[in-house]
Parts: sequence; C-alpha cells; structure tokens
Amino acid sequence: MIALIVATHGEFSREIVKSAEMIFGKQENISSITFNPGEGPDDLQLKYQKALNELDSNDGTLFLVDLFGGSPFNAAALIAAENEKMDVITGINMPMLLECLDKRNYSSLIDLVESIRQTATEGVRTLKQSLTASSISEDGDL
Repeated sequence: MIALIVATHGEFSREIVKSAEMIFGKQENISSITFNPGEGPDDLQLKYQKALNELDSNDGTLFLVDLFGGSPFNAAALIAAENEKMDVITGINMPMLLECLDKRNYSSLIDLVESIRQTATEGVRTLKQSLTASSISEDGDL
C-alpha cells in the first residue's frame, strides 16, 4: 500500500482526510500535516520525517499538497527529489484523495499519480456544463 502524506496550509489537510474517511472509512498508512502560522520550512521537514518514520513506505510514498511552490510543496519536494519511490502532487481536492484511497492498494506510484492527476482535473465541473452534457447524451446527439 502506498503511504500518503497530506500536507496543507492550516487545518485543511486534517479536515479533508476526515471528510474522505466519512466516505471510505478509517484509513491506514496516511498522515495529515498542517503548516501553521509562525512555522517555517524546518518545522515542516521535522513533521515530514516524523510521518515517514511512522508510515510503511515500502510501496512508495505520495505527498498530496495544496499549492505548487508553497511551503508544504517545497519541503516535500526536497525529500521526494532524492527518492525514486516518492512523488508530490499539488492541488489536493476531494475527488483526487478519494481516487487515491481507492487505488493505492494495487497501483504503482507512477500509475497512481497519473490516475489522480486525471481525476483531479475531471473533478472540476459546473452544473450548467453537466446539464448540457446530460441532455446531449439523452437526445443521442453530439
């Protein structure tokens, strides 16, 4: 099972994991890391190292972070850049986290990252576009 580290500015990481567990049930081999006001890059590095020591990373580790270039990303990138069995993906949202929880038991890290990236993009929709797409498919017209 691929280990997950969800890291964001503030409490978002903790809360999105809790929300995902409402759907998927309690998860193992996952850690949420908060980056709080007054903390710096060294604090994140320590939190990441603590999480990595507690997680089973034999199948790989995936960092799911909020912003490309933000402190949680930068600190994770320093760790993942040195390890083939780690990656970092930004823009965490609920569809991508659920996809990750669903597939991390049987996917390789490379396949999981690609699946999550696609799901994250497809998860952004609008009501009007969805209704239009639905009416097109119901009418049989393209």
